[in-house]
Amino acid sequence: MGKALRFNADQIKFLFRIKIASEDLKSSFYRNIAINKYSVMKLSELQEQLQALKHIEFRLPDGDKVPAHFHVTEVGKIEKTFIDCGGKLRHEQAINLQLWSSIDFTHRLSADKLRDILNLSVEKLALPDAEIEVEYQGQTIEKFALDFRNDHFLLVAKSTDCLAKDNCGIPLQKVKLPLAGMLSKSTSCEPGSGCC
Repeated sequence: MGKALRFNADQIKFLFRIKIASEDLKSSFYRNIAINKYSVMKLSELQEQLQALKHIEFRLPDGDKVPAHFHVTEVGKIEKTFIDCGGKLRHEQAINLQLWSSIDFTHRLSADKLRDILNLSVEKLALPDAEIEVEYQGQTIEKFALDFRNDHFLLVAKSTDCLAKDNCGIPLQKVKLPLAGMLSKSTSCEPGSGCC
């Protein structure tokens, strides 16, 4: 039997601080990718990345790993035709991958197998070299863009946007207003003023 490790209170506090700092860094790193710079991966880029991998790892926007026993339950071509809020007719295409996890904890999908699934899908569905969209079960079916960093795939949070900002009166850049000019002395919060 292994020897039990014993830590005093200061050592435990130190280890806890390291864990918190590590979690903060991880969270900050993945939040930065989601908010700032990430590349939107296309099908050809996914196939190229799979060539160099033996094992596949997906990470959620918060940095957590998708369980290693995930399945790819769907590969599809999504075509969307719509009118934006400015009245412009738009067409979009995406390649959809659906990831799913069950109770078969020993299941592992190799990079070769996923590459074979994608090749069959290209053949049977005539898939274009379009952007990859990944579905994964969260609170509901969540949709992510896909990126690749440090030998793993990142599920990058997507967000809605106005596609016709020029027609909707939305400024293209943030308007900078001086904060001092917005506040008057009568609106300051002072004890007994009833403001809070």
